[in-house]
Amino acid sequence: MKILHTSDWHVGKVLKGRSRAEEHKQVLAGIIDVARVERPDLVIVAGDLYDTAAPTPEATRLVTRALTALRRTGADVVAIGGNHDNGAALDALRPWAEAAGITLRGSVREDPDEHVVDGVTAGGERWRVAALPFLSQRYAVRAVEMYELTAAEATQTYADHLGRILTRLTEGFDEPDRVHLVTAHLTVVGASTGGGERDAHTVLGYAVPASVFPGTAHYVALGHLHRSQRVIGPCPIRYSGSPIAVDFGEQENVCSVTMVEVTATTAARVREVPVAAAIPLRTLRGTLAQLAEATPPEGWLRVYVREQPRAGLREEVQELLPSAVEIRIDPELVPAPGSGARTAQRAGRSPRQLFADYLDSRGHADSEVRALFDELFEEVDP
Repeated sequence: MKILHTSDWHVGKVLKGRSRAEEHKQVLAGIIDVARVERPDLVIVAGDLYDTAAPTPEATRLVTRALTALRRTGADVVAIGGNHDNGAALDALRPWAEAAGITLRGSVREDPDEHVVDGVTAGGERWRVAALPFLSQRYAVRAVEMYELTAAEATQTYADHLGRILTRLTEGFDEPDRVHLVTAHLTVVGASTGGGERDAHTVLGYAVPASVFPGTAHYVALGHLHRSQRVIGPCPIRYSGSPIAVDFGEQENVCSVTMVEVTATTAARVREVPVAAAIPLRTLRGTLAQLAEATPPEGWLRVYVREQPRAGLREEVQELLPSAVEIRIDPELVPAPGSGARTAQRAGRSPRQLFADYLDSRGHADSEVRALFDELFEEVDP
């Protein structure tokens, strides 16, 4: 059978105030085109369909239309919720999804069998997917309790909880004539972040070892980390990565989907198919004079300005580079704390003096900023 594995669409993403709706339309259209060419038997979307838990109607239309279009290619479609998604809201779409022939699992349900999806390809290859949406630490405890674990087991770590849940969902993975698959949205120890993930859900407390996945799985389709990569483990484990660079930390990532070919008796063969419709993210560095002479690259720009801070500097850069969405003073110009700057002593000093000391410590010599502070301070403390 052939599988198209994708994840972390983050539809509804706003980049420094700029909507990326048109980019997402093109990216999702690119994924659909890949499905039309490759003709997969199964499409797996491993979480973070949306960028926020309260997606706009436009974002909802984009996602539901993309899932429908993928289903219309003839593939079965299985999609799970990620940490950015509202699991309950995704589950509310299940009646629509089932009518469209799409399997949608937004959150963990009381009946573990609801997370085990069976199917068969047009060529007669039987398959099973254990589909585990993102679980927070708090709800991981609730989930293991629902699955009738002992009190001692319920006090173990997040990784222990996830391992036990996956063991329960993959109990039937010993049949020799079926392709066994897992999809989940989580962080595996040793994998590399892509640069734009939500830190709270990638720190060590949320990381699980690859050993939570059974050696009987033919392929594990993961979401959550935005860099496409293989993970060493007891079976083939892979992050497809995000098909769109979510933030500037991901500007070097290769945006793609993963194609997998596997049978019940042969190992998974994996290849990446690029998806290049999104506007690239680029970083520029230089003085105003250097930026004025530079030929700006195509895409959204992050600009590190090699100038001392002053009022109006951002506007000058924006005029030179209209596609700059993030403008900062180059970190190399910012003095380290205590490096020759006099530390402000709070006791007995006025707010004006403290602010002046702060500006001095940052190498900010613009008198207009100090005057503006004085004016604002007089308004709030006449």
